Amino acid sequence: MSWPRALKDTARAGMTVERARLEPLVALRATVGLALVIGVSLVLLGPGAAASSAFGAFMAAIATFQQSWRPRPVLALASGLTLAVTTFVGYLVGSSHTGLFLALLAVWTFAAGMMWAAGPTAGIIASGNVAIMLVTVTLPTSVPQAAGHAAMIAAGGVVQALLIVVFPVRRWGAQRDALADALADALAAEADYARRLREDPVAPFDPAPLMRARAAATVTPRQARRRPAELHGARGLAERIRPVLASLADPAVGAEAEGPGRDRVRELLAAAGTVLDAAAHAIRHGEPVALPAPSLAVLKSPDTADLLTGAPLRAARRLSALLDDVLETAQPGSGRTADPAESMLRPTLPRLAPLVAKAVRAELRPGSPILRHALRLTAVACAGYLIGQALPFGHAYWAPMASVMVMRPDFSQTYARAVARFCGTLAGVALATGIVQLVHPGVYLSGFLAVVSAGLMYVLMRTGYAVAQLFVSAYVVFLLGMGGVGWDQTVPDRVALTLVGGLLAMIGYAVYPAWETPRLRTRLADWIAADGRYAAAVLSQYADPAAARRSDVREALLAARDARVAWQDALDRAAGEPVRHRGLSRAAADGAGDALAALGRRAMLLEAHVPDRAHDPVPGAAALAHALRTATEAGAREVRERRVPCWDGVRTVLAEWDAPRPGVLRGAAEQLLESLDEVSEALRP
Repeated sequence: MSWPRALKDTARAGMTVERARLEPLVALRATVGLALVIGVSLVLLGPGAAASSAFGAFMAAIATFQQSWRPRPVLALASGLTLAVTTFVGYLVGSSHTGLFLALLAVWTFAAGMMWAAGPTAGIIASGNVAIMLVTVTLPTSVPQAAGHAAMIAAGGVVQALLIVVFPVRRWGAQRDALADALADALAAEADYARRLREDPVAPFDPAPLMRARAAATVTPRQARRRPAELHGARGLAERIRPVLASLADPAVGAEAEGPGRDRVRELLAAAGTVLDAAAHAIRHGEPVALPAPSLAVLKSPDTADLLTGAPLRAARRLSALLDDVLETAQPGSGRTADPAESMLRPTLPRLAPLVAKAVRAELRPGSPILRHALRLTAVACAGYLIGQALPFGHAYWAPMASVMVMRPDFSQTYARAVARFCGTLAGVALATGIVQLVHPGVYLSGFLAVVSAGLMYVLMRTGYAVAQLFVSAYVVFLLGMGGVGWDQTVPDRVALTLVGGLLAMIGYAVYPAWETPRLRTRLADWIAADGRYAAAVLSQYADPAAARRSDVREALLAARDARVAWQDALDRAAGEPVRHRGLSRAAADGAGDALAALGRRAMLLEAHVPDRAHDPVPGAAALAHALRTATEAGAREVRERRVPCWDGVRTVLAEWDAPRPGVLRGAAEQLLESLDEVSEALRP
């Protein structure tokens, strides 16, 4: 993609206004918290303290709107307390010497950039802390005042956290929505999958809804003791249905390609699609399941045992039992209980600290996009601060603040947010200036207008960054006006320095980029290795059914899914970058991705027929598992080194089999090799 087209696309993306589900009650609660903090601070401590406490409450509320399954009070406290510490340390250093403050800004900004290794929520909170620090360190005039301002900022976060605890809005609502939506989406997708399998026995399936449901179902130990019954168990059903559908349809392990058995399989798949659609509709709308009797009759028909035998018959019976469980779960208020083995615990914040430190250390390496982002962010923030000091506008912090808030580790978001921030700022200050000139608000009215602006931002922040920035800009103008700073002192400076900060962010990314396109081969190699480990873990169950651990297969499957999602995300980001493919064309990427998706599906078919613990070891399975793991690891290295991988080790093991192996293993093993060959063919020049 050329630079002009990339800039045009990112600008359009930044100015897009989306239709999103609004949360007015949650926004009202956050606004009330901000109003309480500003009002009490104005009455008791004056405008300066009110401005500090307002920043704490404002940023704490924003943290609670982030895409995180952490408890909202924890996010509010984390934002408010870390911002208080950041502000106090910033004043202690900045009040003594500009050079020392610049050094602190570099250290703090670098740390904020590295926090993206812990996830987007941590990165956004850390970046917000640095941005607000640039403003709040200018408010106090002494160390005791700085301590007081830091305490007020922390109090703002505490107030927001307390309001969430005292006045919960739809307790567990985010998890309920996510699980219900993801489960309904997954069941609807599986219904469509069942119908497509009637015509295409190897049709693909996207596991994204299952992954979203898993993320929503993972809780902290405290949440696990308090979550309602309807958040237990249902996700696992959707996970188990997919491999059963695939194993029933695939001729390699299911019924023959044509004949009476295949006709019955098509009937079962059609009935399963009807049942799954009905369950998805009931879950989405909270209504009783309306199920046509003919579909149940097909699933329960005794004739199935006459038409199917062996693995297909077991799959048909398993499907019928799972669909019974789905129908029970879909009934409103069913309240299924969870299997303890399926309970997934998210670490608490104290236990999370060493995990975050480990993730950050892992990114301190050459070529890391997170490290590049941290270095780029540090350089741009420091340059923006120096440029702001040199320009005759005053309020030098607005340039680096704009840069810190718009910069993200990828190209598209950084450029889109830079355009959106400038346009939103221009519109916001114009709106606020018009109101100020028309009304001439005093201290209390300015505080009220700041609260209204923040409330509108909370309501509409999910509709687009430009819309949110419009109200943020108005909020800052009114808040500083409450502190006695006239609009004519802030508006021209803010517009000009926001433009400077946005341009610096864009230039910084262009000069020191972290393009995703050159890393596509690495992402593909990671997926190859993860799929190979998953297939090898499944084959190990055949090699030693008595001693094999089922958890190994589950962990390998989740790792393979994560690698697939990382590949798809990288491919989507690379599509918007103004760089050439550098050795991996779009056609090659698509072909290799399709082949790896087929490899994962074929390993899943093997998993659906894993023998029980009393079964004898399957001859050749151990050798094949070892060969597959070794070959895919070597193939991943070859892909990273821009060579075409070969799979001679797997081919040799299959050639040494002097007779077809029992059950489904031989045909599935040949299909695994076929998928690997398709990967090589896609990557061949």
